[in-house]
Order: sequence, then C-alpha cells, then structure tokens
Amino acid sequence: QYVCFHPERAEIDVSTEYESRKREKGITPQPKNRGKIAVVGSGPAGLTAACELVKMGYQVTVFESSSEPGGMLRECMPSYRLPRKVLESEIELIKRLNIKIRTGVTVGKDLTMEDLSREGYKAVFIATGAPKSRKLRIEGTELRGTIDALEFLRRINLGDRVEIGGRVGVIGGGNVAMDAARTALRLGAKEVSILYRRSRDEMPANPWEVKEAESEGVKISLLVSPRKILGKDGRVTAVECIRMQLGEPDETGRRRPISVEGSESTTEFDTVILAIGETPDLSFLPEEVEVSSDNTILVDPVTMETSLLGVFAGGDVVSGPATVIEAIVAGKRAAHSIDRHLKGVRSGKIEVSVKHERG
Repeated sequence: QYVCFHPERAEIDVSTEYESRKREKGITPQPKNRGKIAVVGSGPAGLTAACELVKMGYQVTVFESSSEPGGMLRECMPSYRLPRKVLESEIELIKRLNIKIRTGVTVGKDLTMEDLSREGYKAVFIATGAPKSRKLRIEGTELRGTIDALEFLRRINLGDRVEIGGRVGVIGGGNVAMDAARTALRLGAKEVSILYRRSRDEMPANPWEVKEAESEGVKISLLVSPRKILGKDGRVTAVECIRMQLGEPDETGRRRPISVEGSESTTEFDTVILAIGETPDLSFLPEEVEVSSDNTILVDPVTMETSLLGVFAGGDVVSGPATVIEAIVAGKRAAHSIDRHLKGVRSGKIEVSVKHERG
C-alpha cells in the first residue's frame, strides 16, 4: 500500500507518476452487502485492513482519535522518509473506496465496544500502534531541553518551532533514535550524537538507517549509558555517562551491558532527546481483552483474534514497535482472518461476554 523512498531521492517530485499508477491499478470495491466492520486506528495496519475488507464487500469505518488520519505515518515519520504528498495521495485513494474515516473519536472514551456492537458492527480490528514513549528513569529528565523522541517528531510534523541549540544528544539505538537525530540535523544542529549502551551489533535500528545517519554527520557513541542529565537554572547542560562492557546474553538474546566502575564522563548538550523505545496505549481496552506483561494485546497467533470474541488486533499494538511493512502485512492478515471468522458467525454481533481459547 505505502511507497518507500530512498532518503537521497526524497526531493523527487513523484506525485504525477504516483497518481497515474494508482489510477491504472483501478481498485474497485465489491458491492457493500456483507456487513459493517470497525477499524480502530488509521495507521498502516488499520488502513491496509480497511482497504482489504472493503474490497471483499464489507462496509468499513475507521475510527481515529487524532484530527487527521495516518497514525504514526503522519505524526512521527519524517517527511524526508515519507513525503506528505504521498501520504495524502494514499489517504485520498482510500476515501475514494468509500471507506469512512471518523477522526477525533476515541474508542473506549467516546465509543465503547458495546456501542459498536449496538451500531451493528460485526467485528472490530484494533490497530492503534505503539504511540507512547518509554520513560528513562534517571535524574534530570524533567529539565527543559529534554524531550521524548515521539513528541519531538510530532511537533516537527505539526509545524511547531522547536529550539534545539547547536549540540543535541539522542539516547537510544532504534530507528526512532535515527529519525530524531537526522531531524535534529535538518533543524540546524551543529553536532548530533547518539548515545547507545551496547555495541553496533546489538543496535535495534536497521543497519541502513544507521549508515544513513552516519553519512549525514550523526556521531554514534557506543557502549555508553547515561547516569544523569545535568542542568543549570532548570535547563539541560550536559549528560553524565558511564562506559559499558558486554556480558552474557539477556532475555532479549542481546549481550547484557555492564557498567565499568570509575569510567564516568560528561558531555555537554543543549538538547537531549529520549528514544529508548515505544509502547502501546491500552488504556481504552475493556477488561475482557487480555494483555501481555510487555503491554501488548494478546492474540491468537493464527487468527489474530483477541480474548474478546469478534475483536481482532494487529500491528505494533500486538508485536510492539516494528516496521511499516510489518504493520501492512498484519493488516492484510487480519482482514482475511476477519472475513473467515464472519463466514462462520450467524449472529453478526460482537459477543462481549464470550471468551475463546487461543491456539
């Protein structure tokens, strides 16, 4: 569904060719006589599922809590990776398929699962992603000049002016850390450094993302862990770090970082961006939906159905932070799973009191 662009080609005007290709593709939905489906979340997993379902003949409504559809693609993905005109063109195509997109509606607050059932929705697909930043539990995160990476990227995409100064430190080693670092350079930072507590081999970021960041001038300091963020008059001035060495693998399969006592050092920064991971926001879920210890929704690995009959989930809200492509795949799988489920359901209602055993 979504087109990926190499960063070096991000400035190419692709709108004409892109629109032409979409028109030639000629996606035509089947007659809408197979029932109503609700999709919660308008990111890549939700929009992909909606497209697949409407092609099967279902009436699909996408519920989005933000004022504009697109999820993390709109809110946090830098424009050099996904030009806004491409995203807008994709969403326009989706609207032409007669998929309803209701923005500014939070399921769990404005509408409950019971409300959706009463409105005649036969199934629900939850695709709310992982929109919350994990917290770094060290001293100094409350100082001015310290900002979560997702908040930083959101503000930039919204057009806010963010003062970052000349020296920026990014704590973390994932793709979001790379996005934040490269965005900081584009805002005019003179020096951007990524601080990561393991080695390059353990970095969760895609290798090509790391390579692109370094080619643009981002410095990567490995085997360092922040101990505290230092400040003066309530404002960030530096980060105190300690050197690390790698021990035996931990539960993630990566070698565990161990502090090297007496190796503390201090690096001056004007802004510190925290990018240590993302997590779903599951506060809207009814208690019938089971969640894991990792704060993700538990689903049947084959059907993608949750512990609440007729309610399915996929994408980052199930897997944790992953790629756009993986979210798209999850959306396609969920759509076909929902279709198979509904072919075997007579009542056509969400049975909120019935649980099933996951395979």
